[in-house]
Amino acid sequence: MLAHLLIKNYALIEQLELTPDPQLNIITGETGAGKSIMLGAIGLLLGSRADTKVLYNPAEKCIIEGTFDLSGYFIEHLFEEEELDFSSTCLIRREISPTGKSRAFINDTPVNLEILRRISGQLMDIHSQHDTLLLGSNEFQLQIVDTYAQNEAVLRQYHADYQGYRKAHQILERLKTEAAQLRKESDYNQFLYDELEKARLRAEEQEQLEQELNILENATDVRERLQLASEYLDNPEQSVISFLKNAVGSLNAIGKIAPQYELLRERAQSAYIELKDLASEISYEQDNVEIDDARAEEIRERLNLFYHLQQKHQVKTLAELIAIQKELEKKVSRVLNLDEDIAKAQIISEKVHVKLIKSAEKLSNTRKAVMDPLEKQVKTYLLELGMPNAALNIKHIIIEPTDYGIDDVDFLFSANKGIKPQQLKNVASGGEFSRLMMVIKYILASKRKLPTIVFDEIDTGVSGEIAIKMGQMMREIARSHQVISITHLHQIAVHGTAHYFVFKDNSAEKTVSKIRKLTFEERVQEIAQMIGGRKPSEAIVQNAREMLQEQVVQGQKGQIGLF
Repeated sequence: MLAHLLIKNYALIEQLELTPDPQLNIITGETGAGKSIMLGAIGLLLGSRADTKVLYNPAEKCIIEGTFDLSGYFIEHLFEEEELDFSSTCLIRREISPTGKSRAFINDTPVNLEILRRISGQLMDIHSQHDTLLLGSNEFQLQIVDTYAQNEAVLRQYHADYQGYRKAHQILERLKTEAAQLRKESDYNQFLYDELEKARLRAEEQEQLEQELNILENATDVRERLQLASEYLDNPEQSVISFLKNAVGSLNAIGKIAPQYELLRERAQSAYIELKDLASEISYEQDNVEIDDARAEEIRERLNLFYHLQQKHQVKTLAELIAIQKELEKKVSRVLNLDEDIAKAQIISEKVHVKLIKSAEKLSNTRKAVMDPLEKQVKTYLLELGMPNAALNIKHIIIEPTDYGIDDVDFLFSANKGIKPQQLKNVASGGEFSRLMMVIKYILASKRKLPTIVFDEIDTGVSGEIAIKMGQMMREIARSHQVISITHLHQIAVHGTAHYFVFKDNSAEKTVSKIRKLTFEERVQEIAQMIGGRKPSEAIVQNAREMLQEQVVQGQKGQIGLF
């Protein structure tokens, strides 16, 4: 139920606030006063596209805010699915900035338009004389049948089974696609893997071989340099080591004279030992340097293999090549295991398909069971609304499972005697559609908790006794559902439990649309003007008063007097 509506800086509305009655709210006003503007603003709450052209003041942002009482709606699961906080009071807000940026919020959480439509679509339901497209939609017609059959639980189970089947089927198709692709690449992957496997790659080998090759290619120079270094250090005739040995001997002689001389001797002795060890290692390295052209060529071939493979696979290290080898091994092994995986997925898909079909048939049976009663009930109420020859036939065929089941329905309608029922878009006038939609909403209102229903001049094309009965229908629906009706007929307006008047205020430099709730006496005057024009006679005013008083009495007694 809509508990409060705020419209700010929208079209001709500078700021408007409305606290609707829980039952039947009537909205009247002159043509162009702003009734359709209000609906446009409400449409933004329902996810309509935004445009900066709607800004009353182009320099300020537009705000549309609706506060809803969700008690009894049982839509907590929608909030859970969209990961939104749920409370019995829901605040939906839409903002449009002067730059054209649009933002939407549910309970102060930013949401996209798809989520906004999904949630708000469960809270408000707008119907107008232009709903021919909606009523002509097969999907909408199926929703009517499901609502009449009270299929909420059955639908929820079917949707779960359908999603389970879709998931299993997608897995199966993905495996088949993967298998086809891998089989197409299998021979090439096997070749690449064998090539890398044959190379016997080790992550650290390349660096070691490059270092060894560098030594081999410079072996002569290395040996000469090592030999020269060795002679400088340890030549029998004259060398650094022999000189340092003499220095140690000299320091030995004075080491006991003073501590500082002993320290010098120890340092010289350490240097002597270090140089002896260095000379030994240089001699060892000199002895191990070989000039081996065959080994050098062998290393070059091995490294060229590495470089070729790295260039082929567009990598720079053996570690990366080894990672590619492991991935190729997985792909090669995957081909061998795919047939088994596909067979398992096929079994699972078939099982969930059987479950889906059972669920779909159960849903279909509930739908077929109510089609005849629905046809008869619609015909009965249309008779009361002045359409004695109207007929509704629900055409039904079985189709492949979709998100909505295995049923396709088509409402075939005829308003006149001797005319074969045809698709709604081909046969019904605006007034006939208004009455048909009114009847359908009236019937469905007794089946489940409906969102706030907004009737936008749905009474177009009707008058007199028929209009009175439509008003009675709205009042009856409003006993358990909030209804907002924009009307130009006094026969409907008198049934309201609250009456709002929309008008233009031209007192300032720029016209502003405003709305006010009418008192009983103001309602009398408004109803009288709807009957007799701007200056109704006293008799018309008295008639309007009596009509309103009668509705007040009936409302207090809980009697609507429908049909």
